[in-house]
Amino acid sequence: MSFIPAIKISEFEYNLPQERIAQFPLSKRDKSKLLIYKNHQISEDIFKNIVDYLPHSGLLIYNETKVIQARLNFTKESGAAIEIFCLEPVSPTRETQLAFQQKEQVVWKCLVGNSKKWKSGNLVKEFIYQGEVVQLTANRVEQLHDHSLIEFNWKPQNLTFSEILSETGIIPLPPYMKRRLEDSDKIRYQTVYANAEGSVAAPTAGLHFTKDIIQSLKRKQITIEVVTLHIGAGTFKPVSTDEISGHEMHTEKIVVNRNVIRQVLNKLGEKIIVVGTTTTRTLESIYWYGVKLIVDGNNQEYIDIRQWDPYDPKYNIGFSVKDSFERILQLMEQKKISEIQGQTQLMIVPGYQFRIPDIMITNFHMPKSTLLLLVSAFIGDGWKDAYNYAMNNDFRFLSYGDSCLFFRQ
Repeated sequence: MSFIPAIKISEFEYNLPQERIAQFPLSKRDKSKLLIYKNHQISEDIFKNIVDYLPHSGLLIYNETKVIQARLNFTKESGAAIEIFCLEPVSPTRETQLAFQQKEQVVWKCLVGNSKKWKSGNLVKEFIYQGEVVQLTANRVEQLHDHSLIEFNWKPQNLTFSEILSETGIIPLPPYMKRRLEDSDKIRYQTVYANAEGSVAAPTAGLHFTKDIIQSLKRKQITIEVVTLHIGAGTFKPVSTDEISGHEMHTEKIVVNRNVIRQVLNKLGEKIIVVGTTTTRTLESIYWYGVKLIVDGNNQEYIDIRQWDPYDPKYNIGFSVKDSFERILQLMEQKKISEIQGQTQLMIVPGYQFRIPDIMITNFHMPKSTLLLLVSAFIGDGWKDAYNYAMNNDFRFLSYGDSCLFFRQ
């Protein structure tokens, strides 16, 4: 496809020593350093003061997804340790919130650690929940190319799968954190506003927020809205091809309610602030969903954005945010629904034209990652200056690291 951008991934490499990757969070969330990049100028502060840099009466949107305790450890009778990493539900429903409320049995798409040691048979583990012995059984239904389908059964059957994971699962820290999970991670690897279970990684830009900061936003008459994007394990997948055209972007589930659509329309003349790359991708995906409704002339209430849709001349023909969002509201009125949901594979790379965010709060990202390409699309080559400054001024990198405040160039 000739419209796919020709971008060499080697241009997004930088040296990240292991010792600069934050292994633990700071004792207080809002004490993280804050790098501000505005009008090609760099300054720094601490996150606690971020409200001072945000415009009065703007709109701030964050991702309220909640990290699930997605890793389950089993031990075979032979003594072999098997880890099952739950990625997303398959049966009896693919809808995340409904899947967590299932009782008796579920099937999930999973990664299996030490898979060669599990050739056949069921895995069983027992634990105590509210004074009662619970038996959890895992059966590999199918082995696919890069994942397995695992059927879980448990007794007593009145428990939900959410309760099973909450009681015996483990928070999945990113692979670059070379340490064991600590009890504090259950709290600190969640945002203070986490609400909708479904992610296997945190929306890390939000980890710096406190309830006090949220109150200070409201005092500045900044409107706050929420979206949901459930982050998958694919977020850690490095780009291994020489050019971005050869990379397959991971797919993630999103949910957006009517209030968000309306508030974006209301605030188009003011500044829209997004917390994180996940919120950015969600809002931009919603724009393209509306465009596809217009262009394709359908009433599909399920979002399905493919990675190259925004670059396709069929859709990239200049519809405004107003055009797109009003078409979505029209559909929601027709269908009598208060939220829309679906999936996005949207890949944002340099040259992409942002429609929604003016200001982005985000952490520092891995070299040669799709997240770094998104940042480059937002502030141009200034990302190199920002990252060099951070490296030379003792900023901490990645999930538990420090934060950036980027104003779109």
